[in-house]
Amino acid sequence: MKKVLFLFGELNDLDVEWLIANGASERVSKGSLLVEEGRPIRALYIVLDGSFEVLVSGVDSKPLGRMGPGEILGEISFVDSRPPTTTVHALTDARVFALPRDLLAAKIKADTGFGARFYRAMAMFLSHRLRVLTLKFVQPQNVGAREPDTALDPEVLSGVYLAGKRFERMLKHLTAG
Repeated sequence: MKKVLFLFGELNDLDVEWLIANGASERVSKGSLLVEEGRPIRALYIVLDGSFEVLVSGVDSKPLGRMGPGEILGEISFVDSRPPTTTVHALTDARVFALPRDLLAAKIKADTGFGARFYRAMAMFLSHRLRVLTLKFVQPQNVGAREPDTALDPEVLSGVYLAGKRFERMLKHLTAG
């Protein structure tokens, strides 16, 4: 599931308006590094279009995954304030929504309701990712024997439609401006 749906499903309309007003669309050229392992990030990124590859040094140079529209990049480093453990580079020309780290941190500190909603969304999608990865790597012999229970909580699903509409609103704003 696209991470932006977790985020926009948990935030309210005023929160999303704040994001739109304080972030900016940035172009990323094919082959460019958006996030570099070991180097602090300057923003939290939402992929608007294009494709990115996630790599970790020393892991047989195989990509860990690909990220496309609706995915969030830099979230772990934002949450734990440590440099990224992965490198993310653009596979295609791409566009991201960049929300400056300092502005986001200040908003969270000043608006505890926003902070609670933001961190709840982060916790929900990071736990979902961990659950999926755990089932994939810990129980590979069971793949096919039974479908892993990675279904989303009904509470999360109830906000998906609204989250999609909020994301569409952000996209319209960015293309109009």
